[in-house]
Amino acid sequence: MFSLKDKVAVITGGGSGVGLATVKRFCEAGAKVIIADITDQQALADELGCRYVHVDVSSEESVKRLFEATEEIYGKVDALINNAGIIVPGEMLEDAQMDEYLKVFNVNFGGVLYGLKYGPAHMNDGGSIINTASLAGKIGFPGYGAYCSVKGSVIQVTRVAALELAERNIRVNCVCPSTIDTPMAHAEGNELELMLKDYVWPLGRMCEPEEIAAMYHFMAADDCTYLTGTAIDMDGGYKAGTGMKAIGKLTEGVEL
Repeated sequence: MFSLKDKVAVITGGGSGVGLATVKRFCEAGAKVIIADITDQQALADELGCRYVHVDVSSEESVKRLFEATEEIYGKVDALINNAGIIVPGEMLEDAQMDEYLKVFNVNFGGVLYGLKYGPAHMNDGGSIINTASLAGKIGFPGYGAYCSVKGSVIQVTRVAALELAERNIRVNCVCPSTIDTPMAHAEGNELELMLKDYVWPLGRMCEPEEIAAMYHFMAADDCTYLTGTAIDMDGGYKAGTGMKAIGKLTEGVEL
């Protein structure tokens, strides 16, 4: 069940965070993994017994070369995880700078778009494409205009790709996590988000990258052949409603 044995998997942003957790899990499950990252991950690849290919996901030509190199190394791809992404310090819309929006767009959306453009030509029919979206693509967060806008675009292009690739039985889905406990979450400018996790997320904690990797494992396996065009929430219950901790904080000192 949920075997990935000998499946060829390309994971962008595979050197850290969710990407790294996914690389490790897929390797343990028997997949032939390509770590695709902008930073040198050769030592990691040697340690895990997989292969590293340099990629800048904001560059169309670089992504095109990634898939050409993958097919030369392992053959056609079975699972593609378009995961690489960045976040910039939050700013209110009245302070918005187009260059900051474009910076996020070129990496977070460009990497997905180019993966969808060039990946399928190097994939086996019946494969799986999984895009890392975000809860921020479904709801708004003050100060996160660029990130919310781009992740919303990732969700929509996922749906389009699912329709276009359905005849080849290539499933295309995305996952929409809330805050994940990775170095990106602890970057300067995210202090408020880290404070809110204790009250806003009903489960009272951040998502762990290994939990996202587990979902990617299921979605990449042959057991998951009827799921496509979806944007799956992994938000600790946030969209279900207001958690009891948040209610307690809001009503603190209030006589009912």
